[in-house]
Amino acid sequence: MSDSNGGAKKKAKKAAPGAPLWMVTYSDMVTLLLTFFVLLLSMAQLDQMKFKEVVGSLKGAFGVLSSSNLTTIDRPRIVEFLPIEDDYTQRLYKRLIVQLQRLKLDRDITLVQDRGAVVLRVNDAVLFEAGQTEVRPEAYPVLRKVAEMVKPLPFNLRIEGHTDDIPVARQGVTNWDVSVMRAVSVLKFFGNEKLLPLERLSAVGYGEQRPLAPNNSPENRAVNRRVEFVLESTSSSREELPYLIDARDQMPF
Repeated sequence: MSDSNGGAKKKAKKAAPGAPLWMVTYSDMVTLLLTFFVLLLSMAQLDQMKFKEVVGSLKGAFGVLSSSNLTTIDRPRIVEFLPIEDDYTQRLYKRLIVQLQRLKLDRDITLVQDRGAVVLRVNDAVLFEAGQTEVRPEAYPVLRKVAEMVKPLPFNLRIEGHTDDIPVARQGVTNWDVSVMRAVSVLKFFGNEKLLPLERLSAVGYGEQRPLAPNNSPENRAVNRRVEFVLESTSSSREELPYLIDARDQMPF
């Protein structure tokens, strides 16, 4: 009788079928880690730098790398007047389209994406009389509405003047002179009316160097005579441009 009881006890001590308990805990941990990294990958395109920092920290926390071997991720040097990132450019473009329609400026201003930035393009006839470089009073409401759109945005505003290829009739005055005088005239209006902070403004004259269409007809020349408002981010170096005037370097008007 004792032998039969001993055999039953031995059978009862045999391991139950299935995975060991430690394997269940380990599988749970691996599943959680997998879920966590899937979330990180889904957010990686939003901020590559933060993603790399998080991965480096996790490697150190789990002992993959010792603290002395962790890779240091340096912040990139920001360059002044960088183009706006593509995804934000699209959102900004759509927002400004709505603003132009709301302010009823879509007839006077063309919104484009150029050189990685969002540009408000205005024909010179809207802002200036023929051959003149001072903003005409009829254009003041348009410029006030432009300032209303730009002011809440976290960008600087570069005001660009452009002309066609017909030489200026005034002696000693070139198309570059006219383009920069017009850009500065707009800048002065924003400054004098206190519509935008001067530290956010700069004026550039390109003359006939950046035409939108060939200067081979009156219609094309009219397209090329324009003022552009370029929204751009800021940093530490300046783009070399002809006739560049920065409001921060000027005396108050």
